[in-house]
Amino acid sequence: MKRYLLDLAATVMQQKDDLNRLDAECGDGDFGVGMYLGFQNVRHAILESRDDDVGTLLNEAGRAILSSSGGASGPLYGTLLVEAGKAVAGKNEIDVSDLARMFENALEKIRQLGGAKVGDKTLVDALEPAAASLRASAETKIDMSRALEIAAEAARTGSESTKNLIAKHGKARYLGEQTLGHMDPGAYVVTLLFRILVDDYRPRSSPS
Repeated sequence: MKRYLLDLAATVMQQKDDLNRLDAECGDGDFGVGMYLGFQNVRHAILESRDDDVGTLLNEAGRAILSSSGGASGPLYGTLLVEAGKAVAGKNEIDVSDLARMFENALEKIRQLGGAKVGDKTLVDALEPAAASLRASAETKIDMSRALEIAAEAARTGSESTKNLIAKHGKARYLGEQTLGHMDPGAYVVTLLFRILVDDYRPRSSPS
């Protein structure tokens, strides 16, 4: 989990300019800066952490974002990680059922905060199908590696779908139909979150 959070932070920080570009197409163009600041704090928090409790690590990462000047969207990702951590508090190993609970918790809280639903062109368009796929994988006893791959693909498909939507939340909603044809940057960050889960788990599951 430490490696994953550090890799996620590094990737988001590296993509600051790309995230700003995506946001400029359907927002005010500063999303990447906010994400950079938030995940820079995540990196510092995880490097300093001496905990091996998965829930605590996620909570520390989320609170690091919440304490940053991460713009309007920062609190959503901070909340995502904090709520995910609550589902696995006290655990130092997690399975597919745990992952499903983590992202279901996060999704529920984010919906409560912003009221967004699938089709509103937000991160929920990527997060909800990914969480649903993890629940389905848990119920059908699909192994971790494959479950993560399915979830990552669900998030990617959901993120791509936002190109065909008109924004209904945040500053982007004021642009109306101008947002058509452009991917929501928040949904794209969710695809990064799941893609890095896939990449970081794979070496552990590969034969030596």
